[in-house]
Amino acid sequence: MKKLLSLLLMAALPALAQVTVGEPWVRATVAAQKATGAFMTLTSTQATRLVGVSSPVAGAVEVHEMKMMDDMMKMRQLQALDLPAGQAVKLAPGGYHLMLLNLKQPLKEGDKVPLTLEIEDAQKVRSKVVVEAPVKPLNAAH
Repeated sequence: MKKLLSLLLMAALPALAQVTVGEPWVRATVAAQKATGAFMTLTSTQATRLVGVSSPVAGAVEVHEMKMMDDMMKMRQLQALDLPAGQAVKLAPGGYHLMLLNLKQPLKEGDKVPLTLEIEDAQKVRSKVVVEAPVKPLNAAH
């Protein structure tokens, strides 16, 4: 009876999506620079959304998209970024990326930047993924 009850309870609970992070990195800054970008590839086992990001090195972290609009490349903040099940979503220069704003100190090559990603599934259940991203040179493209 206990086994049957356990199986029923497990079947009733939605499985939490697993999000993997590949090749995270943050672009280095110069002395007075107060913002920089963070990049990575996110893959989720279920349809989820990236709904928030934080880091102790920045006053705020926002999800942004670079997009061509009216013959001009423009950047805009996204409230959430969809992560379709089983599809890699690339955060890269010139596309989706994270903006670290109000940096508390310059970031130099070799530093490690902790990032906490907040993920929300279809049932509005939120989970966190903690990443440590190495800082790469200013001219790094990937």
